[in-house]
Amino acid sequence: MFSNEIKFISSKEYLNISETLPQPAKLNVPKWYKELTHTIENPTVKGCMPFLDTLTSGYIISMPIDYVIEHNVKKNQQRTTSGFTALYKNSNSLTKNLNINTKDNFDPHPPQQLGEKCPFVDKNKSLPFHKLLNPWIIKTPPGYSCLFLPPMNNNDNRFSIIPGIVDTDSYPSEINFPIVINSDKYPVLQTTIKLGTPIAQVFPFKRETWKMVLEANDSVQEKNKRSFNLRSKIINIYKSRWWSKKSWK
Repeated sequence: MFSNEIKFISSKEYLNISETLPQPAKLNVPKWYKELTHTIENPTVKGCMPFLDTLTSGYIISMPIDYVIEHNVKKNQQRTTSGFTALYKNSNSLTKNLNINTKDNFDPHPPQQLGEKCPFVDKNKSLPFHKLLNPWIIKTPPGYSCLFLPPMNNNDNRFSIIPGIVDTDSYPSEINFPIVINSDKYPVLQTTIKLGTPIAQVFPFKRETWKMVLEANDSVQEKNKRSFNLRSKIINIYKSRWWSKKSWK
């Protein structure tokens, strides 16, 4: 029994049939990264432990259904608003009891909620923001919250969730994810976010009070020591001297 335990809660029926259960991020490392090599002759990002930590820390939530998006598409000579095709209807007890996108619960966020100056509004072509519904209630121990981010250094290039922090020790319901379409690359988008596509990376953390302190460091001796330590090995210096292995299960 772990004292630091994060729970993902959904219906028993869904747990038995779902192909998209939450999982540790370390199980979702991209293929392009795995295929990299890192040597003295050919140093790559695979030797950067801070980069690896972004890929292997926390937990991944994925799309529970196929989600067909139309964004900034013209129909009948008129620009449409943001919309999607519901592949599931509220026609059986499982879909009725799950918090997933269906025709009856499409609830986009209007751009007015962010105001005119928020860069998300321009990036999203001033159209309503799609909201990806999530079937999981997330619970953490008392005093712990969760940070929700797009999968770090492994994000889908069509969209990203709007990051947020939720006090998951007290919040009683599912957490949904408004997304921003990458209109810089896709000014018009007709696509399917397929079942199993990673949409959010979850980091539980303890809520604590912090105070910022600024200090000067003018010691030549300390600077020389730092410089020597950083250059005393050709490869994997950070990994061998300062990096700590993390555990996410």
